Amino acid sequence: MFTRRTAALAAAGLFALVLGGMAVAEDAPLEIKIPKPGHGPKELPPNLSGMPAGKPLPLFVPPKGCKNLALNRPVTSSDPEPIIGKLEQVTDGDKEGIEMSWIELGPGKQWVQIDLGQQAQIYAIVVWHHHVEPRVYKGVVVQMFDDSAATTNMHIVFNNDQDNAIGLGVGDNLQYYESHEGKLIETKGVKGRYVRLWSKGNTVDDQNHYTEVEVWGLPAGK
Repeated sequence: MFTRRTAALAAAGLFALVLGGMAVAEDAPLEIKIPKPGHGPKELPPNLSGMPAGKPLPLFVPPKGCKNLALNRPVTSSDPEPIIGKLEQVTDGDKEGIEMSWIELGPGKQWVQIDLGQQAQIYAIVVWHHHVEPRVYKGVVVQMFDDSAATTNMHIVFNNDQDNAIGLGVGDNLQYYESHEGKLIETKGVKGRYVRLWSKGNTVDDQNHYTEVEVWGLPAGK
């Protein structure tokens, strides 16, 4: 829907990413496509983040030219042989919550890692773990760095690990219920080539799941 808010953005020449809606831009619109919902709204306890039912998600305005740099990029993992699915599904563009559209890693502390192919300026990371039912993933930590061993130019851009289960420190971010809208993490142009996402089970079982990860940014230097 073209509202007064989106009209104002277009008139200002801003390029907008709107989760759950349409991106409006004067020249080249950007948008995140949202899959179908797998469950209804969930009441949120005080220690969980989320948007009230029926309220639009916050507007995210990236720089001109931002795109999903993770699409079809190589994925590695602490569990190289998932119980369900294949690692390449994490970046294949399929984020629907239907059977066989997600991967399942083993129990305990696990990660998946995306190689963007070159250093990039990252403005947002969007992750869908498993949104068929309302569950909370534990120890969600997102890192960025410049080498595959995670030793050079390392940044933690999200951490809701409440008891240091991952071993990277206790985080300040809130835990959250999974939904079809995914979790958008703003990263403010931090540079990195690799993105690593951690978790340690969830409130339904001890397994770790990923449906899709998007990394929105620009190649470094542009």
